Amino acid sequence: MAMARTFVIGDIHGALRALQQLVERVAPRPGDRLIFLGDYVDGWSESRQVIEYILELAARHDCVFIRGNHDVWCEEWLEGWGASADWLQHGGAATMLSYKGITAPELDRHLQFFDGLRSYVEEEGLLFVHAGFCSVHGPSAEHFESNFWWDRTLWETALATDDRLPPDSPYYPQRLQLYKEIFIGHTPTTNYGVDLPMHCCNVWDMDSGAAFTGKLSAMDIDTKRITQSDTVKTLYPGETGRNK
Repeated sequence: MAMARTFVIGDIHGALRALQQLVERVAPRPGDRLIFLGDYVDGWSESRQVIEYILELAARHDCVFIRGNHDVWCEEWLEGWGASADWLQHGGAATMLSYKGITAPELDRHLQFFDGLRSYVEEEGLLFVHAGFCSVHGPSAEHFESNFWWDRTLWETALATDDRLPPDSPYYPQRLQLYKEIFIGHTPTTNYGVDLPMHCCNVWDMDSGAAFTGKLSAMDIDTKRITQSDTVKTLYPGETGRNK
C-alpha cells in the first residue's frame, strides 16, 4: 500500500482553472492530505467558484485550509462590512463580480468556510502559515494575529541570512530555529524573477505568482517534488489578473 502524502499548495487568487489543472496533475490518492496556504480569492474571475471547488474537494480528501490576507478582506465584505479601497485595488473587484447573484445558502456556506480558516498549523517540527510571524517565541506568543497573514519579515529574514551559518549558530535567526521547515505563501516569487517556489534557510515560499504572471504550485513536503499548473494568464485569455 502506498504511503500517504502531504502536499502544500500556494496562493490561488481566484484561478479555478489553474487549481483544477493542478489537482489533476497531483492526482491525490485516498489518505493524501492537501494543505492550502491561503489567498483563495482576489485576482482572476472565479473566486467564488474556487471556494465551491475546494469545499467539494474537502468532501473527498483530507484538506487543511489556512487564512490569507485576501480571505480576511473577502470575509469582511461578505459579512456586510463594505469593500475597502485597498481590497478593491488588490483584486477585490473581480471577487465582487464573481459573487454576483449568490444565493443565501451558498453565502452561508462560504461564510462558514472563511470563519473556519486556520491562522497556522504546527506539527512535527513543521509550520504552515500564510505570511509569517514576528515573535521569537513562536506563533503561540504572537501579539497580533494579523501578522500571520501580513508579515513579510520572516521571509525577508530567511533571504538575508548567510546560508553558510549553521542553524545552531548564535547568529542564526531565532524564529527560524524554532522549526525544521516553514511553509509560507503571501510573497510572490515572481517578484524575484522566478515562477517556482523558492527555498531559503528552512523556509519555503510557495506563492509562485499565480495572481500575476506565474503559476500555481504544489509540493510534496517529503520528497520536495513540485507540481505546477500552466502559466495562469494563459488559462484566462482576455483577463489581466491582479495589477497590484
